[in-house]
Amino acid sequence: MSAAPFTRIAVIGLGLLGGSVALAARARMAGVIVTGYDADAAVRARAAQIGLADTIAATPAQAVADADLVVFCVPVGAMAAAAAAVAPYLPAGCVVSDVGSSKASVLKALGDALPHATIVPAHPVAGTEQSGPDAGFATLFAGRWCILTPPDGADATAVARVAAFWEGLGARVEMMDAAHHDLVLAVTSHLPHLIAYTIVGTASDLEEVTQSEVIKYSAGGFRDFTRIAASDPTMWRDVFLHNRDAVLTMLQVFTEDLTELQKAIRKGDGAALFDHFTRTRAIRRSIIAMGQDDARPDFGRDHGAVATPSTPD
Repeated sequence: MSAAPFTRIAVIGLGLLGGSVALAARARMAGVIVTGYDADAAVRARAAQIGLADTIAATPAQAVADADLVVFCVPVGAMAAAAAAVAPYLPAGCVVSDVGSSKASVLKALGDALPHATIVPAHPVAGTEQSGPDAGFATLFAGRWCILTPPDGADATAVARVAAFWEGLGARVEMMDAAHHDLVLAVTSHLPHLIAYTIVGTASDLEEVTQSEVIKYSAGGFRDFTRIAASDPTMWRDVFLHNRDAVLTMLQVFTEDLTELQKAIRKGDGAALFDHFTRTRAIRRSIIAMGQDDARPDFGRDHGAVATPSTPD
């Protein structure tokens, strides 16, 4: 265990990310006390049942009492309301952060609700398609990037402490301007999710035409899209609404590139297709080289553990 840069942490929102923050802090930081809170009473009850935090608070006031770090782990569309709920009770000197995947809108929401707080926004680039309090696990952030987007003039000591916090959870920390972050993540995360939702939705629309063959014969490409498209719909709805400009910019670029590939296919331009596919293959190798994915075939899946599909009686 490492020494904790904060000793009393309040985690607001107890889904995949909030649960993982709570579990990782308790597992990896000596002497830390984690209090969890969720606006949903059923989530609070389940979090208490599985021991997600040292204490599960019943109210926002109880959650942040004596906290020296508050981490908002709610969908970005709920950030303003979550911050407003704790605003009257936030201790003086407490540092505020979050895990939202769009940063400019989050910084504004937190700043408006908590005008006197020290705010250091963060985005751990980690997750799964699972959601809810049972989805969290302590190693989610190990070896992953966490991007901090402190505003101009942010307190340097607070920024260093938040960076140390994420490093203590196992993440690799990088600093970035909020607007630049939103553009980068629109390419690397938001647009891929939008494409996955679209492809899986199209396949669903075709199910009647293909007599369920889309599902029955789904190969690796479609199967992996379905994993992404199974992500939390509330979270991703909010991401697209709150990072709208950056997503639309990248979607326009993608549409233009897709049109070029469409032309190459129509014209039978094999050289153009081969060149494009060669360049994209190199990107995959770079991701593996940076330790951000598994180099084993089929992402290291254990095919011996795949269940045999049932047949109807």
